[in-house]
Amino acid sequence: MADNKLPNAEKKNKTDNAFVKVVKAIFVRDIVVKLICLGASVALWLLAVGLGVSNVEHPELGFFEGFGANIAYEFSSPGRIIISIIDVLAIFLIAYVAVTYLRKNNSTPLIKLLAIGSVICLVLTSSLVSFPMLGNVFGGGLMLIVIIAVILFPHELRRFIIRLASRTEGSASTSYDCTEEELREAVGDIVKAVLNMSKDNTGALIILTNQSVPAHILESGTELGAKLSQSLIECLFNTNADLHDGAVFIRGNRVLSAGCFLPLSQNQSLPKELGTRHRAALGVTEQYDVTTIVVSEETGVISVARGGKLDRYYDAVMLTDVIEDVYGLKAVGRKGRKKRNKV
Repeated sequence: MADNKLPNAEKKNKTDNAFVKVVKAIFVRDIVVKLICLGASVALWLLAVGLGVSNVEHPELGFFEGFGANIAYEFSSPGRIIISIIDVLAIFLIAYVAVTYLRKNNSTPLIKLLAIGSVICLVLTSSLVSFPMLGNVFGGGLMLIVIIAVILFPHELRRFIIRLASRTEGSASTSYDCTEEELREAVGDIVKAVLNMSKDNTGALIILTNQSVPAHILESGTELGAKLSQSLIECLFNTNADLHDGAVFIRGNRVLSAGCFLPLSQNQSLPKELGTRHRAALGVTEQYDVTTIVVSEETGVISVARGGKLDRYYDAVMLTDVIEDVYGLKAVGRKGRKKRNKV
């Protein structure tokens, strides 16, 4: 008798567990983000309805009277209330999915831009405020312009959006989980390792980042999270090591990941002697707000890529200067620097 009841009990437990998981997913997981998205969705809905983007029921009234009348209309009947709730929930779902995706890919600055852009578009296309020219442009013409831009300039548009999304507030304002003394020690270790690899013609690709690179690039290699040292860097790029062909990501005095794959630059003006390593170094800086240090395997020449530009023939002083600038340890003086060949 007890054996017959056991399967039913197991089924009930599985059902209860599934129900608990659903409840946690809706009301517990990312609750802060969900509340923020819900509040923003309600605010956008009230703004859109009040400004008359959807309809204007009382055009003869003043601005504030018309704003309130438009909102009151959406609650004038049970049918309108249900439609309004569905409308808000749909906006909330779209906002939550977009915010979650952008946060996962470290594109938080783009969220602010989209929020500000949404408010501006609502105001310009509203019937209550009534911008005759701008309303028409943003109402229909803007969509046509976006479609044309996506068709004609897909790579340029993608590159612009990624760079905008990953841009940081500036290296000097970046906080690291270490002291200034430890940062300066890390700078010294990086410079010594790069100079040693340059003397031995050991190819190297080092990325200095403020964690503005999407997670999928870091995850393409082996995540380390190890404390930086000169010997560790040289070991990672040893030709007998498994990770020597990829890029090493460094933040502060920590090695985040090694053996990572990077997007290659499509710049046709690069010299023929620059190979895949240099194209990868340039490509990642074209799309993300990072600084790349490259050591040529053929010549031992040290190069630095920043903002889609590649500078060659760095020495110890110039390399230290750049890394300290990235870490916000000192302002880089442009005067008195040695002249470098630019690509």
